Amino acid sequence: MALVKKGSRLITVDGTAYRWRVRGRPTYDQGLVRSPLTYAVEHAETSGTTLVVATDRPHPSNWFGTRGNPILPSQVAVSIRTALANGWSPKCPGSPFHLDQSAGFDSSH
Repeated sequence: MALVKKGSRLITVDGTAYRWRVRGRPTYDQGLVRSPLTYAVEHAETSGTTLVVATDRPHPSNWFGTRGNPILPSQVAVSIRTALANGWSPKCPGSPFHLDQSAGFDSSH
């Protein structure tokens, strides 16, 4: 699954370029603040396994106006390093690699 380039951002982590993107519109559960904001990361030059990161915050465009802080590039870099340490191979084809960092997500709005 390749990331849509429109709206994605480049980040370099430890000398390797990656592309990351937050979905612009929330999914149904994200809109209802039942599930957390997620974002996707892939190697910038080689199509391979996509990293999907679940955060501990609501989608900023949720339907209840629950405040969600933006994802910072420094947080994306930490997630990339964590996923790599846990076996993510961004250049190898395969199913998406899920990294759950949603501990502390509060779905009660």
